[in-house]
Amino acid sequence: MAEKSEQQEFEHGIDEKHIGVAPSPDLEDKDGLRTVDAGLSADQALALAEEQETRRVLRKIDLRLVPLLSFLYLIAYVDRSNIGNAKIAGMATDLNLIKMRYNTALTVFFVPYSLFEVPSNIVLKILRPSIWISILCFAWGLVMTLMGVVSTYHGLIVARFFLGVAEAGFFPAATYLLTIWYKRYEVQRRMAIFYAAASLSGAFSGLLAYAIEKMNGIAGLAGWKWIFILEGLVPVVVSFFLYFLLPDRPETAKFLTKEEREFVINRIALQTGSGQGRVTNADKISWQSIKVGFADWKVWMAIVPFWACSIGTYGFTATVPSVLEEMGYKTADAQLLTIPIYVFALIATVVVAFLSDYYQQRTPFIMAGFTIAVVGFIAELAIPHPKYPGVTYFFLFLVAAGLYCPFTCVVTLVGNNLAPSSKRAVGMALMISVGNMGGICGSNIYFAAEEPKYPAGFGTSLGICAAGIVAAWILRKAYQRENRKRDELLARDGEDAIKARYTEQELLELGDLSPFYRYTT
Repeated sequence: MAEKSEQQEFEHGIDEKHIGVAPSPDLEDKDGLRTVDAGLSADQALALAEEQETRRVLRKIDLRLVPLLSFLYLIAYVDRSNIGNAKIAGMATDLNLIKMRYNTALTVFFVPYSLFEVPSNIVLKILRPSIWISILCFAWGLVMTLMGVVSTYHGLIVARFFLGVAEAGFFPAATYLLTIWYKRYEVQRRMAIFYAAASLSGAFSGLLAYAIEKMNGIAGLAGWKWIFILEGLVPVVVSFFLYFLLPDRPETAKFLTKEEREFVINRIALQTGSGQGRVTNADKISWQSIKVGFADWKVWMAIVPFWACSIGTYGFTATVPSVLEEMGYKTADAQLLTIPIYVFALIATVVVAFLSDYYQQRTPFIMAGFTIAVVGFIAELAIPHPKYPGVTYFFLFLVAAGLYCPFTCVVTLVGNNLAPSSKRAVGMALMISVGNMGGICGSNIYFAAEEPKYPAGFGTSLGICAAGIVAAWILRKAYQRENRKRDELLARDGEDAIKARYTEQELLELGDLSPFYRYTT
């Protein structure tokens, strides 16, 4: 309840004398206007003005930041996952991907992808995001384009390795960037729209592959090579414009006025969760912030539900075209049939994010999402494949929705609960880094010899989803217990007594360990 109170008090950046006086919708005149003539008090009128100002400023930020990051993630995810489409478009035959070779090509991407995420976010805090993310975008587009000229299995392995190096920094950078622009119960819906690009990429990649595959033979290149080349040229071109389009932080945002920049900075600084104290996003990266980011056990616990998402989604994305093909559909039809699955997952991701922000809860939605995935995996294991293709296809929808929709809850949970910003940058990157090692597992549990039943793949994903439910419950109880302890301390000693023990700078450096900070559950 303390979090709910803080959210209401600081939602519109109103000073204390205006707190709790939001206009009632029934105070309207004959024209439907909520005015002082219709019975609003002066405090209510001021609150309404602040609400309108907040919406106006957030709309400007939304239009500048969210579509751009979403588009970048769309093209990044298409580039890392289009290997599944290329496989059934002739790559497996041309590169002689026998036995475990395809799985190895999937796996090698995640080794550098996992290792370079924390260093990348440290560089992000040193450089401007517009510079660093532009470099990353150019690099992964160049590697993907060159992947279209490989002619051997070993060439594919080298290309996938460097693709992992190039793409490693983007996701942790983008998710961290969102947390410095929005308050804790505003950020997940934006992150969901951004992450929904991953769901959309599955549909988009299948549609593109279906069209590009028809270029087979042009310039003497196979259709699957054109998939890599054309989809790789897009981020190369985008990178040259990105430096001028991507805003770094509220303090330097040229698309906002001076007053708007101050408004954004101040409202973010007040979101401690208790109504007292403040946090900062202006701190510099240091060895201490790196150390505390690695030392927080709750970040490591959050890796378990992250694994449930990464193991499930990476294995699922790379395998679902083959699952559909083994159900008896032609290659082109299998590509197209993936589209409704990912669109459904996209819708589920966005709906869950809005509900999570509205109810100001994270862990219940994590547990609910994985429960849906568990039902889908149990069904896939129970169905006697390749019989009942319609039933198999239906439960693929549940699997996709159950794997995708908890993801933004997990990332936002950790982002909400780490402060100051340097610790958040390191902690989020650490969770994503180790969490993405699940892609190594996900790439090696769907064996060609087991198709179309894939008992190892579906069974492993089922088990890690169950573990994700347990981990989310542990995190919920841990955060709730710490919030209660701090509420009791504040009630017993009072705000003034606590502030007397620390300087303002010490409280800022404590971040989420401050007595005034309350965790999101």
